[in-house]
Amino acid sequence: MISFFIFLVLFSIVSGDENNSRNFNDQSSLLAFVSRVTYDPGNILESWNNSSPVHFCNWTGITCNENRDSVLELDLSGASLHGTISPVISKLTRLTVLDLSRNSFEGGIPKEIGYLSELTQLSLSSNLLRGRIPIELGYLRGLQYLDIGSNKLEGDIPTGLFCNGSSSLEYVDISNNSISGNIPLNEGCDAKELRFLLVWSNKLTGQVPRALSASTKLKWLDFESNFFEGELPFEIVKNLSNLQFVYLSYNRFSGPLERFFSGLTNSPHLQELELAGNRLSGKIPDIVRNLSKSLVQLHLDDNQISGVIPPDISNLLNLTLLNLSSNVLNGTIPKELCQMVKLERLYLSDNSLSGEIPLCFGNVSKLGLLDLSKNRISNSIPDTFSSLSQLRKLMLHNNRLVGTIPTSLAQCVNLEILDLSHNKISGSIPTEFARLSTLKLYLNISYNHLNGPLPPELSKMNMVLAMDLSSNNFSGEIPAQLGSCIALELLNLSGNALEGPLPDSVGKLPFLETFDVSLNRLSGKIPESFQTSSTLKRLNFSFNNLSGNISFPFLQINSFLGNPGLCSRSITGMSICNNSRQKHSIRLPILLSLLAIATFIMSMIPVVFKSKSRRKFSKIFSRKNVYEEEEDDESKEENYPKVSHQELIEATGGFNSSSLIGSGHFGQVYKGILKNNTKIAVKVINNDKIKITASFNKECEVLKNIRHRNLIRIITICSRPDFKALVLPLMQNGSLEDHLYPSDGIIHVDLGQLVRILSDVAEGLAYLHHYAPVKVAHCDLKPSNILLDDEMHAVLSDFGIAKFVKEEVETSPSVSSTDGLLCGSIGYIAPEYGMGKRASSQGDVYSFGVLLLEMVTRKRPIDMFCYENSSLHEWVKTQYPYKLEPIIKHTLVSYPPIATNATSQNVNLFHDMVLELIELGLICTQHNPSTRPTMLDVAHEIATWNEYLSS
Repeated sequence: MISFFIFLVLFSIVSGDENNSRNFNDQSSLLAFVSRVTYDPGNILESWNNSSPVHFCNWTGITCNENRDSVLELDLSGASLHGTISPVISKLTRLTVLDLSRNSFEGGIPKEIGYLSELTQLSLSSNLLRGRIPIELGYLRGLQYLDIGSNKLEGDIPTGLFCNGSSSLEYVDISNNSISGNIPLNEGCDAKELRFLLVWSNKLTGQVPRALSASTKLKWLDFESNFFEGELPFEIVKNLSNLQFVYLSYNRFSGPLERFFSGLTNSPHLQELELAGNRLSGKIPDIVRNLSKSLVQLHLDDNQISGVIPPDISNLLNLTLLNLSSNVLNGTIPKELCQMVKLERLYLSDNSLSGEIPLCFGNVSKLGLLDLSKNRISNSIPDTFSSLSQLRKLMLHNNRLVGTIPTSLAQCVNLEILDLSHNKISGSIPTEFARLSTLKLYLNISYNHLNGPLPPELSKMNMVLAMDLSSNNFSGEIPAQLGSCIALELLNLSGNALEGPLPDSVGKLPFLETFDVSLNRLSGKIPESFQTSSTLKRLNFSFNNLSGNISFPFLQINSFLGNPGLCSRSITGMSICNNSRQKHSIRLPILLSLLAIATFIMSMIPVVFKSKSRRKFSKIFSRKNVYEEEEDDESKEENYPKVSHQELIEATGGFNSSSLIGSGHFGQVYKGILKNNTKIAVKVINNDKIKITASFNKECEVLKNIRHRNLIRIITICSRPDFKALVLPLMQNGSLEDHLYPSDGIIHVDLGQLVRILSDVAEGLAYLHHYAPVKVAHCDLKPSNILLDDEMHAVLSDFGIAKFVKEEVETSPSVSSTDGLLCGSIGYIAPEYGMGKRASSQGDVYSFGVLLLEMVTRKRPIDMFCYENSSLHEWVKTQYPYKLEPIIKHTLVSYPPIATNATSQNVNLFHDMVLELIELGLICTQHNPSTRPTMLDVAHEIATWNEYLSS
């Protein structure tokens, strides 16, 4: 009996030691793991502390078993962590879930993770991991969920990942890396449980493995943007009856569609099918009518598909998007398409379609986008478009349309983009159409046979950003009322028969950047407003009858050719003005000036005596009500330096035009110097042109608390009923616009600075979207709104005012303080804004992608939009991946090298860097907002190159 008691005591001691040992091992392993991790103060990992009395099972991100002696789950996703993943993680032997996604971990994936035999979920996505996928991951036979996408991984996929004798894998995502080789899935592999397979945006080659036909539970198959070739995998998809999403776009698939479509008829749940950007040929088979009735999106664009559009495609009654653009389709547009009553977006552009536009399109009530451009469509524009209350984008350019502009288009109250250019449309602009005040973004009716005067009613289009009326037969004078189109950034009136003077009001447009009136019959002087404008960057006055002395320090003679009456002392190559007449007429101005001065002095005599008695009181009240329009609470705010309205006037020389350094959508910016020698920029808000809400001061209070090294710092605000301004530090290196498009044509920004600027911008946006006290969507990201400090670090300006979005609680809807205003600048605006969506962080991601592509290609988005393509994204996408080499070489030549002793090794590195930046730009500018990365993801991507180039 005694011996049995001793046995129980010893057993309890041994058991207790074992539990304590495991407890110690898991805790020490976690501490060893975190020793390789860096994070900012206040991070959730500050609770991980060996000296803390809190049990490690209560640490953030940790889930333990019931006995609280073993870690089962480690979830630190999105925790803003840096460093490397320690191999000691393998000591957590009972770990089932490991999620370190959406951080900034570097280095490789530790092979020791493959020894976590109980692991079922592994997510390391959206980090900065490099190297190969460890072979040891194939040892994880119980693994069900694997996500290592959006890293920098390379090399082949280990065979054991799919072929390890286990059929447990359900979800595999290795997308957005640099993985090469084939998918190692052969007939002997068992992947019967596979439901999701995502390998998009890699360098994978070969054919889609036939063994996938045994994965009958597959729902999501995404092979987009790789180098797969051969025919579309008919033998595979015919067995996959559960397919819902099939993405095979931008590969090298070839051959006809019929066999593949016949295989897909066995997939009744199919919702989206994307086959764009391949080498597919032949006709669209009639069997298309038998595809799933659940299909909502069908993308066949950018292939070599020929023949007619089969009328039976209308059987796909639930389609909301049909894209057949950039093929060699011919014949007429079938009227049967009008039966697809749920259609929202229809792309048939860049084909050889002929005939007329079906009148019945007016019955497709949900149609929001119709693109029939670059075809051979004839006849007139149907009046039935007036029935399309949701129509926002109508692209009919580069066809053979005749007739007149239908007045019924004025009833398309949601129309935002209209392009009728490069047709044979005649007649004048209807007055009713000119009053289309809801048109927001873009009007292009250039290269037609339009005539008559420009109607003054065009001034009603006061929300249009770009207006191109060039290459027609318009006559008469340019109406001064165009000065009411306050949102205009581009106005092209060239190639007409316009005469008379240039209206001074057009030169005063607050945001106008591009103005072209070349090849007309204009006469008189160029108004001073054009010469002093702070926004105008690209002007063309050539081949008119203009005269007089001009001074455009940023323009060259090419902008003034064919105007013999013009002269200048500042433009090289232009005749110097003759001042002889001024010598004879100088006496009269002098006499008038003396008389005016004498009158002024006499009038001031009684005022002098009154001013003496008021002077002591003016000092007391000079700052009263400066900081608050209704209350004086703001003036008591200790965090705001007190800068009065009068001090701002003195600092800027009375807001003199010589101090003007820029204009934005919401006001003008002046430079100035305070009495303490602080250099400032004062942004004066346009009260008369933009409705300033009663929450202006509240918003500024929030913006004052938004502090980040890559966001412009607000020094103070000045708010009165008649004056509102933000006082900001002056950025000595100007804007990114100045450096991308310098007046001397020489770029002084090298590749390293380019990446650092992109990294700074991405970090600033990531803070606004994810870490600011309230969520802020910038909504006007472009080079002129990115300022550079003394060390060429980038800071975002104009944030928070353009679109201020806050969420009181996670479930509350986003509220914008500027609903109804424009969501950015033309060329940078996310496509969903054109479909009526509200401002969002995804829209900023799109704008950043455009900015990235612009910086790499050095092509202005506005130029692409108005001429070659509908967007910079579309143009780059047509070059990807096979035609990118000239773009990359041009980039490497355009930007100065980082070092003069460039070796072949780092030249190849720069080549890869530019390629990856282009790929990132394309991912950010995807049409679907939900498929774009977050700015956190983008910032992580660019940080790798920035840190590498800085080391």
